[in-house]
Amino acid sequence: MVQEIRIAKRTGFCYGVREAVDKAKESADAGKRTQTLGQVVHNAGVIADLGARGIVSIAELTEAAAGSTVVIRAHGVTPAVRLAAVERGLEVIDGTCSWVIGEQKQLQGLVEEGYTIVLLGTPNHPEVVGLLGFAPDAIVVDDESDWDRIPRKKRMALITQSTQPPWKFERLAAFMVSRAHELKIINSVCPVTIRRQEDTVELARAVELVVVVGGRQSANTKELTRLCEIVGTPAIQVERAGDLTDASVFGAARVVGVTGGTSTPIEDLESVAERILTMAGTGDAAAHAHALAVAALGAAVTPAGRTTSLPSLEPAVSAGAAAPTGAQAPAGSGHGAHAGSHARRGTGRAAASAASTASTTAG
Repeated sequence: MVQEIRIAKRTGFCYGVREAVDKAKESADAGKRTQTLGQVVHNAGVIADLGARGIVSIAELTEAAAGSTVVIRAHGVTPAVRLAAVERGLEVIDGTCSWVIGEQKQLQGLVEEGYTIVLLGTPNHPEVVGLLGFAPDAIVVDDESDWDRIPRKKRMALITQSTQPPWKFERLAAFMVSRAHELKIINSVCPVTIRRQEDTVELARAVELVVVVGGRQSANTKELTRLCEIVGTPAIQVERAGDLTDASVFGAARVVGVTGGTSTPIEDLESVAERILTMAGTGDAAAHAHALAVAALGAAVTPAGRTTSLPSLEPAVSAGAAAPTGAQAPAGSGHGAHAGSHARRGTGRAAASAASTASTTAG
C-alpha cells in the first residue's frame, strides 16, 4: 500500500498559461463580456471554472458580439486574426506567451532573410497555425516519416513549436545538416517544457509508479507519460482526482509520484495526491491524507508557484522578504526559477529573444 507521495518540482501552470487565464479572469471580474478564442488550456476543470465566471470559448471571431472582449490564448494567433478582431470592433486582450511572441519575431526575420523554413510542429495545433501566419510558406513536419519531404536547399532554417520534445528537435537538426549548404537552427523549445520533463524523469527514477495529471488532448502531458515509461516506471495518466477509482492500479507500490502538464493547475496535483493516499494508502497515510498531500506540494514548489497571480489571491510575503517586482527571469534561467512563478500580468511582455540561434555552414 502507498506510504508516501512525492510531487515533481517546478510544476503547475507554466507562466504563459497562467497569464492568459488570469487576463481572462480579470476581464470578466471587471464586468466585461469575455470570450477566449479557442480553449485557453487543454484542461476540462479549468474551462469549467472559467465558465462559472461567465467566460466562454469561441471557435471563430464571428461568434463574438461587437464590442465584447476577446482574449488571445497563450498559443497566439495569426496577424490576420488579430486584424479581423479589431475590424469587428472587439476589445482584444493579448494573452500570447512571451516565448511564442519571440518565435513569431524569429520567423519574421527568417522570412525577411530569404530562408527556406522548416517548422517542427503538430499540424493544426493552435501555436503552429499562429506561427504560419508569420511564415506562410514554412514546411511543417512532425514525425520522422514526414522528414523526407524536406527539400535540399542552399539556405535553410529550422525552428520548432515551443512544446515539441527536445530530443525530436535535436534529431531533426542533425537530419537537416545534410540538406542545406547553410543551416540556421533556432532552438525555440520552451525552457519550461524542458524543465518539466527533466523534473518528471527525476521523479520517475525515485518512485515506483507515477500519476501524470493533465488533459487527454495535451501533447506535453502525453510526453511526460511517455518519458516515465522510457525510464521504466509505470505511469497512469488522468485528468483529475475523480478519475482514480480503482486502488488496485497501485499494486504493491509504496512510493508514488505525481506530476502534471503545463496546463494542469497545481491544486489538481494536491487533490490527486490526497485521492491516492485516501484510496490506496496505508491506514496511517489514509488517515492523514490531506496533511500529507499539502506537505508533498509544499516540498515541491515555492508559494510563487501557486496557480493564480491575481492580486487578491497572491500568497503573502513573509516579513522581511522582498515582494516580486517583475517577471523578468534571472539571466540564463529561461522562464524563471519555478515553472509558473510569473507574478503579475503585464510583466511578461518582454520579447522572448532567448531562443538561441546557431548557424552551420557545410563545406
